[in-house]
Amino acid sequence: MIETLQDIDLAVSQIARLLLVLVAVPLGMTLVRMLRGPDDADRYVALDMLTGVAVTAAALAAVVTGRREYMDVGLGVAVFGFVGTCALAAFLEHQKGDRE
Repeated sequence: MIETLQDIDLAVSQIARLLLVLVAVPLGMTLVRMLRGPDDADRYVALDMLTGVAVTAAALAAVVTGRREYMDVGLGVAVFGFVGTCALAAFLEHQKGDRE
């Protein structure tokens, strides 16, 4: 039984490492969109996507290393990303009201 659990733990860790490498693809695409975006809205959507990729990377790092601290980092990044998105939405709504 214990050998089976160790095998499962090893398999999950290897899969998480593979996924951590695969997360580099959306990370690169997001960075390109952030740098080349045609307007500010595209750049901010890319920044919001970047926070999602960072949370994913933190969760996968927690699985690979077995340390829970990475989950706290991911939670912090997610909260800051959510607050930033809400602040930008409020700013854009206020700016829209000034135009009318």
